[in-house]
Amino acid sequence: MKAGKQQERGVIAKRSGREAGMRRRPERRQAADFDQRILRVARQLFAERGVEDVSMHQIAQEAGVGQGTLYRRYAHKGELILDLLNESAQRFLEEIQAYAQDEEIWSALQRLESVLQRSITFIEEEGPFLVAIMDTSSAERREMKFGTQYYRASHSLIAHLLEEAITQEELVPLDIIYTADAIIATSDPALYLFQRHKRGYTPEQILEGIRRIYIKGVSVRSPGNQARDNQPEPPPA
Repeated sequence: MKAGKQQERGVIAKRSGREAGMRRRPERRQAADFDQRILRVARQLFAERGVEDVSMHQIAQEAGVGQGTLYRRYAHKGELILDLLNESAQRFLEEIQAYAQDEEIWSALQRLESVLQRSITFIEEEGPFLVAIMDTSSAERREMKFGTQYYRASHSLIAHLLEEAITQEELVPLDIIYTADAIIATSDPALYLFQRHKRGYTPEQILEGIRRIYIKGVSVRSPGNQARDNQPEPPPA
């Protein structure tokens, strides 16, 4: 009798578990559909009015959701934009990784140039979104960007190529960690958009400027470094 009751309880528990799982799956689908509707509306509004001129209130209205509901999902507009950028940012990281590991190109500097060129293209495509993420974040969150997957992956990849270029004697010895930080800072999205729209530089000119400073400027074959190498040794004291 006791064994029968335990078996019955087990059957009920399993059925309850299955029913709960069945409920959770529609809930997850509903949540995914909810996110996609918000992101679809946000992207459309950003395209029509510009990122800066669209508020979270407008997004909630157009998406047909309560403002409180929207803020429970996204604390600020920057978080929403992060979701919008997730797919393109992941694709960007995969592409620069492929450029960096291209075995058909021996020169680490050439591979670094390919990475920088793809980085400029990514900022050209997604610059307003990238700037908005920082503008709508607190100072504490802005500092957190240095710990994001995007920053860590980019820094690690650039630092590795710089180290390889030094080993191949394409670059003079330099502080790899600092130089990788400096390269990323030079291609900061806000600075890039300022140079594009206020200074009037083209993407090609901006890329050439970065190349001149961080590749040609510290290359073993650069005129400045060759001149220093050719200077006579000072006489002994």
